[in-house]
Amino acid sequence: WTAAAQPRLASTVDTAIYELHVRDFSISDPSVPESERGSYLAFARAGQGMRHLTALRAAGLNTIHLLPTFDIASIEEDPARQSTPACDLASFPPDSTEQQACINAIRSSDAFNWGYDPFHWLAPEGSFASSAASADGGKRVAEFRTMVGALHQAGLRVVLDQVYNHTPTAGIAPTSVLDKMVPDYYQRLDPRGNVYTSTCCQNIATEHRMAQKIMVDAVVVWARDYKIDGFRFDLMGHHSKANMLAIRAALNALTPANSGVDGSRVYLYGEGWNFGEVANNALFQQASQGQLGGTHIGTFSDRLRDAVRGGGPFDEDPRKQGFGSGEFTDDNGADINNGAEAGLRHDTDLVQLGLAGNLRDFGFRLNSTGAPAVGSQIDYNGSPAGYASAPDEVITYVDAHDNETLFDSLTFKLPVATSMSDRVRMNTLSLATTALAQTPSFWHAGADLLRSKSLDRNSYDSGDWFNRLDWSGADNGFGHGLPLEGDNGAKWSYMRPLLANAALKPSAADVASAAAQAQEMLRLRYSTRLFRLGSAGAIKAKVSFPASGTADAIPGVIAMRIDDTVGADLDPSLRGLVVVFNATPNAVTQVVPGLAGAELDLSPIQASGSDPVVKTAGWDASAGAASVPARTVAVFLQP
Repeated sequence: WTAAAQPRLASTVDTAIYELHVRDFSISDPSVPESERGSYLAFARAGQGMRHLTALRAAGLNTIHLLPTFDIASIEEDPARQSTPACDLASFPPDSTEQQACINAIRSSDAFNWGYDPFHWLAPEGSFASSAASADGGKRVAEFRTMVGALHQAGLRVVLDQVYNHTPTAGIAPTSVLDKMVPDYYQRLDPRGNVYTSTCCQNIATEHRMAQKIMVDAVVVWARDYKIDGFRFDLMGHHSKANMLAIRAALNALTPANSGVDGSRVYLYGEGWNFGEVANNALFQQASQGQLGGTHIGTFSDRLRDAVRGGGPFDEDPRKQGFGSGEFTDDNGADINNGAEAGLRHDTDLVQLGLAGNLRDFGFRLNSTGAPAVGSQIDYNGSPAGYASAPDEVITYVDAHDNETLFDSLTFKLPVATSMSDRVRMNTLSLATTALAQTPSFWHAGADLLRSKSLDRNSYDSGDWFNRLDWSGADNGFGHGLPLEGDNGAKWSYMRPLLANAALKPSAADVASAAAQAQEMLRLRYSTRLFRLGSAGAIKAKVSFPASGTADAIPGVIAMRIDDTVGADLDPSLRGLVVVFNATPNAVTQVVPGLAGAELDLSPIQASGSDPVVKTAGWDASAGAASVPARTVAVFLQP
């Protein structure tokens, strides 16, 4: 930690993030010493997990986002007092209720939780320290720094997930801290004096001066004393824009001369959701989607996420399809997909806008209507789809710790008869919409490995069994039984036949194929600056979707052109490129208007890569058309 330099990025849009839980990283890794599994120290071992992160780094991934690592209220830190399941979980059928029942009996006292229940914001979590360090503050600090130093040495930046919008308890409860210091000040109270709980916990009055101060001070401590490179803020919309600007100013004041770190290079992003008692700026101007223009603070975009996956995270029927799961072109037969043709046209617009940075003023011809529009004029559940003023104000993702994993979402939505090789391809295509977007790209750990949580949509307290992350690919986690009834019981009827279907569990070879294809998407992202233009002006000048809304448009296909002959020349080796996303089950020939007579070639990364299918893609110069196999993303370069 002392010697390893913090990796630097030329621009924040260069960021490619892998969201990871400290315990998940190594608790199932036999190549890590048993005493260090699930701990900070595992990151300093050359185990399977670090070898995988190293391979991702070589492909272009540059940032590890760690789920909460501050002192967590819900996890017992003493290994001797932690419970483990009393059952042989692997002995039960893949669609059984037995696994979740056994875990449910001990989950309040086991060693697993995502950790969104802060006890002490300024101290590292003890359960992630080795048993010798869990009760010793100095030792756990040293082990935390060892983890950060190992990741930095591997060329990976470190982001911490922070939770300043709520505490797990208030009043005189054992894990209440702030209310015991100054009663009724730090917690946000309703008119009757009760603590608001819109965050599902005891809300913090983030608008109060000292609530902001402890938030700012804590972030500075982590940045200065642990060399942290970025912060993700849970439910950031429950904070004010002023809160976030105060953090930004405090970080900007950190310099190598006064603190040993350059705080101006610390990236900030978070969940800009708009809900609860603070919604629609009821108490202050929120740090929410569309209200952070000019700050270069990122918000997660649910627009592209829902358009690619299909539906939304709260659908009662999980079979609603999207661009990346066969909408209209590969119907799964569920009634919820009635009207899929029009739905696909609109979802295609949302994906195209997301690829172009989800900018409010990015203009293109809509696939849904054929009419010109800008991002802010496109509807997303009653709100403007485009809301950003700069590309680094958006985090583009299709998979995160919340909701079903990408593999599980595809399991619900693709026709059951879809082959595993085609499921791998749709997994890759979905990840490609983030990897080849103009914004920072975000993947949940294991998304590239077909990670499953046995269809669990909220595994925050589901234990190691449902959160298992197997770097070897031998067990992707599918078929570990029906997940916990509390958050999943309403969907058990959909889950049972899927979990019982052995054809839906990938082999290690399938996982290896998915990993190789995903890494090639990262290599494509970093093969040219044209995928990371860095400014709204450059995106509006260079990015277009020439076939959108024309007679040449093919349902389930997106053709994106990036033209480097206009504006500043950002890649002297190229005149531009074309990306064709073919999400359909059939090969297509997609005409790209404006490129008849132009010579383009398949990217060398794909032409010499691991995927034999994409190698059959071709470009017809006379017609200005790309021939692309089914369920394939192909990148053509114009030298």
